[in-house]
Amino acid sequence: MPLLTWILLFCLLGGVLSVAAAALFLAFPERMRLRLLPHFVSFAIGALLGAAFLALLPHALAAPGIDDMHVIMGTVLAGVLGFFLLEKLVLWRHCHESHCEVHQPEHDSHSHSPAAGTLILIGDGVHNLVDGVLIGAAFLTDVHLGIVTSLAVAAHEIPQEVGDFAVLLHSGFSRSRAFFYNVLSSLTTVIGGLVAYYSMQQAQEALPYVLAIAAASFIYIAVADLIPGLHKRVQAAATLQQVALIAAGVLVIYLAHATLH
Repeated sequence: MPLLTWILLFCLLGGVLSVAAAALFLAFPERMRLRLLPHFVSFAIGALLGAAFLALLPHALAAPGIDDMHVIMGTVLAGVLGFFLLEKLVLWRHCHESHCEVHQPEHDSHSHSPAAGTLILIGDGVHNLVDGVLIGAAFLTDVHLGIVTSLAVAAHEIPQEVGDFAVLLHSGFSRSRAFFYNVLSSLTTVIGGLVAYYSMQQAQEALPYVLAIAAASFIYIAVADLIPGLHKRVQAAATLQQVALIAAGVLVIYLAHATLH
């Protein structure tokens, strides 16, 4: 199968299918959603960290022309700090709950302004565009790495899209309109994949650094956005569940990477 087809297919997997899965999830009773969502988040943490440390960084460090690993690790550090600044500017947001500081007006626990829904869609579009670039760069490095990267993207996109849907509905969007605009926003993943395919084929020397940025993105999302939410549940049983699901996420990425190779 042509490389561009791989990129487009898995960009759709990371984008549109994640939105569809989130919409299906919202059809579940609220009590069930509240019970299942933390489990999805825990699994996503493992998948993101597994993809960063077991797939993306090893490929970046082993790339031809990389003689000093400090350059790659410095790129990862710069990426983490860059994503922190982007999140501060509300261009990059990964809140996985409908009630959080980003999604929630200060004095209102039940409603969101229409502007909040628009902001969510803009931020999601930027986020998905970057995800598409990262997926495309991974496929240009190695098809197997692209598949693993796409799996990690899809794992964290589903709980994020659930949060986005909740905000849009609270902002006055109908369920069908929220689904339509979320799908539209997710298509920027495909645009990002196309940008990576056509811009990086002639700039192969840049790929290790893009992989390092991808690893930084995954590490930042897992550590800064997702893990703090798990600390809200401090019971021993909840902690064991979280550790088990994080380990399961890592294991799935490891097995996928090992099997594909």
